[in-house]
Amino acid sequence: MESAPGAPMKLKKELRLFDVYALATGATLSGGLFLLPGPAFAAAGPAMVLCYLLAALALVPAMLCIVELSTAMPRAGGAYYFLERSLGPLVGTVGGLGTWLALVLKTAFALVGLGAYVALFVEHEPWAVKLIAVCFALLFGALNLAGSKKSGTLQRYLVIGLLAVLAMFLVRGLPAIEMHAFDGFFAEGGDAILATAGMVYISYAGITKMVSVSEEVADPERNLPLGVFLSLGTAVVVYVLCTAVLVGVLPAEELAGTNTPMADGAAVIAGTVGKVLVSIAAILAFFSVANAGILASSRYPLAMSRDGLAPEVLGRVSSARGVPVPAVLLTVGVIVAVVLVLDPLKIAKLASAFQLLMFALLCGAVIVMRESRIGSYDPGYKAPFYPWVPLIGLMAPFPLIFQMGWLPTAFSGALLAAGVGWYTWYGKARTERHGAIYHVFARLGEEQNRELDRELRGILKEKGLRENDPFESIVMNAVVLDVSDVASFDDLVKLAGGALAARSGHSPDLFVKGFTEGTLKGATPVAKGVALPHMHLEDIEGPLLALVRVKSELRFLAGDVFGKTSMTEGVHAAFFLVSPGHDPAQHLRLLAQLASRIDQEDFMEHWLAAQNELALREVFLRDDRYVSVQVTKSNRAADWVGLELLELGLPEGCLVAALRRGGRTLVPRGHTRLEEGDRLLIFGEPEVIAGLRGRFEGALENGPSAAI
Repeated sequence: MESAPGAPMKLKKELRLFDVYALATGATLSGGLFLLPGPAFAAAGPAMVLCYLLAALALVPAMLCIVELSTAMPRAGGAYYFLERSLGPLVGTVGGLGTWLALVLKTAFALVGLGAYVALFVEHEPWAVKLIAVCFALLFGALNLAGSKKSGTLQRYLVIGLLAVLAMFLVRGLPAIEMHAFDGFFAEGGDAILATAGMVYISYAGITKMVSVSEEVADPERNLPLGVFLSLGTAVVVYVLCTAVLVGVLPAEELAGTNTPMADGAAVIAGTVGKVLVSIAAILAFFSVANAGILASSRYPLAMSRDGLAPEVLGRVSSARGVPVPAVLLTVGVIVAVVLVLDPLKIAKLASAFQLLMFALLCGAVIVMRESRIGSYDPGYKAPFYPWVPLIGLMAPFPLIFQMGWLPTAFSGALLAAGVGWYTWYGKARTERHGAIYHVFARLGEEQNRELDRELRGILKEKGLRENDPFESIVMNAVVLDVSDVASFDDLVKLAGGALAARSGHSPDLFVKGFTEGTLKGATPVAKGVALPHMHLEDIEGPLLALVRVKSELRFLAGDVFGKTSMTEGVHAAFFLVSPGHDPAQHLRLLAQLASRIDQEDFMEHWLAAQNELALREVFLRDDRYVSVQVTKSNRAADWVGLELLELGLPEGCLVAALRRGGRTLVPRGHTRLEEGDRLLIFGEPEVIAGLRGRFEGALENGPSAAI
């Protein structure tokens, strides 16, 4: 069953760190290793080893920028989504359509290479290579339809097998290197080295392919950067060491003229068995590229459909498997057509120039997003040495593009023209979006794109808190006010402002003014019976929070983003958040965490039913990070009666944050002695809390509204 048009279209977050690493590595170690060393040696001689290293260094600025964008906006479509949200729908359409076609061609190229290697082991007719390629395209398409988890699992095994064979190749090959083969290392000259570096640059491009499935990555702020960086490190080591072995064991004439350099090198150092094993590794590599290519490229039609830039049907996602079925079917169909009708071995090379152009634009996208100063642009990883890294990444690809000659450049121009034509004919009338570049214009007096800011805030809510965000401690130290009746919102603001002023040592007028002005300007969200007034205050040490329950329904005038005021819906809660001005992104993450709890269906029920201050705080705590234990002689916490907190033997990594006794909330101290009926609120890391839940089953309270 597929999601209906207009319904939320969620992709399952099933890819972990090793999946990211395997997809990025598998998309990289293919033709650049099993096909290119021969032509590279012919052009640069022994210095081709250096060329592979220089190519990796040239990719670093683009890779750092792409990782930043993907941790800020982990959404399907990768390059398309980043370009559309930063530079607008025209550039996004060009980038999305062109990158999709380039990935389709690269995948078709891998499948034909796979068919050629498989055909080496059997007698075959000339048409058999294409037939094998089509069969594998259908196989990988079916696997992708089963879900990204299954596709990612296969990718793990493929990469493990590939790296195992390459490790054996290096173990046998490195001791066999003849050092005299490196004589005249720079004989071909600097120009030849730079030109060859440009030729092999595309060998690493698969590393960044991973970001097109970033929406399906669990904990993207950790797993995406770490997986991509580990993959780049692996690729550099493999390329440099393997090419060094090839230079050191193969005669120069043979290496310069071969199309199967790794197999030929393996035959020299390990005989027929080595040649067979490396040929199997090549097959695994092309397997991996084809599988990752279908997975990544199919997310581009999905992402464009979501924005109205491609037919609506391509945006449908299977609710059972979390897979964009129509987008996968379209992608596989086009790949099969390319294999059958065209020569992907020639056309795929032409797409390299377009991918270099996309890398340049993505570096420009980072500059636009940073300069837009949108507070909700909050990447978990930021490219260092701004603005120099993105500027270098913006300019570096163009010399490489021009070195490729007129044909790849013309092909890139054709893809650009196709993207502009599609946008003009189809997309322009179906979208009113503007990119973050409008926020740059806003600094020059032009209009901002508020829709993008709202979308990025939604992404913040989805990503959740970072490890060092002190949300739990803020909640536990919050001012809690339980108000039976209040005449107006102004009176409520004065109550909250006065309480926060007492905590911070500032004048109550500062808080009252900040919350009131923000509400009238449209900065106070009101939804589901809750108001979220918030403000920045420069000279406070850390965030402050006031949780206010209003027993009688309260309505008040609030503004919107256009300056118009209207009466709000009735509210029973107001949460006043104040943060230091130096970290606006953390302020937004804290707001997003409050909002995500409010969005849960049981929120208002628990909020209104909470019987005391501690229970009101517990409404906001994450279930995996706290446990509430009732100490009685009739449950598993019976041994605690009469003990001091220091004597409880709690595991490392947890803390008793609050103690409730006889209707009072006490501040727990090491020598506090427990009495029967005490209730403890214990914080800790998720794995520690899970252990405590198992240990004290039967002594746990049943949530924030439980009787005490």
